[in-house]
Amino acid sequence: MIRIAVANQKGGVGKTTTAINLATALAATGTRVLLIDLDPQGNASTGLGIGHALRDCSSYELLTGQARLEEVVVSTQVPRLDIVPGKVDLSGAEIELIEFERRTHQLDSSLDAAPGGRWDVCLIDCPPSLGLLTVNALVAAHSILVPLQAEFFALEGLSQLLQTVERVRERFNPALSILGVALTMYDRRNNLSGLVQDDVRACLGDIVFRTVIPRNVRLSEAPSHGIPALIYDHRCPGSEAYIALARELIERLPRPAEAA
Repeated sequence: MIRIAVANQKGGVGKTTTAINLATALAATGTRVLLIDLDPQGNASTGLGIGHALRDCSSYELLTGQARLEEVVVSTQVPRLDIVPGKVDLSGAEIELIEFERRTHQLDSSLDAAPGGRWDVCLIDCPPSLGLLTVNALVAAHSILVPLQAEFFALEGLSQLLQTVERVRERFNPALSILGVALTMYDRRNNLSGLVQDDVRACLGDIVFRTVIPRNVRLSEAPSHGIPALIYDHRCPGSEAYIALARELIERLPRPAEAA
């Protein structure tokens, strides 16, 4: 199973929207996808129609060793897409995990112990911070996908994240790679978005996906209906952009043997 952490310590950059819609697009290609919601806000779960009544067992129980992966997985209305829901209890996991000897490897160990062959790709939706929850995701992941808002402070926040990735590589997960950076919330009417895109591409080169995700009201509306934008309105510019991004993502995915 290929494991990808969707991470950015900055909030409001379209991280969860990216995780939900990429997971949906991958599932539409026949890929069996597992989405793990590690954010205490549980927005990925809400965005896929998983209400609080279905979150008795969540990624909190998975991280703290109270449940196995197969016990916390919930099916979604999207064929071939399952989710491990997130809930507010995760906000306390940062403190509780300190008492664990292998506090940074809890998620990795849980995924390693799961029955093989059920999913092809695992996307991990990280919280907007660089705490133990995100570190667990980076230790468990083979690669990281970074949604990056096209705004002035984007590169500054990205540099902090890349420093964390490098520390995780040095101490815990030397195989961790950057799968790509996806520019989100791009406003073609705003000159600043174009300038930020130019700067990001100049600094990072081919690591930046060709596809940019535009600002789009349909992307914002979809979570309130509990469905991905690709189902809510698959013809809107935002959905079309995520479909194009998914194609690029598939091109970059390692072969299953390489990710094992």
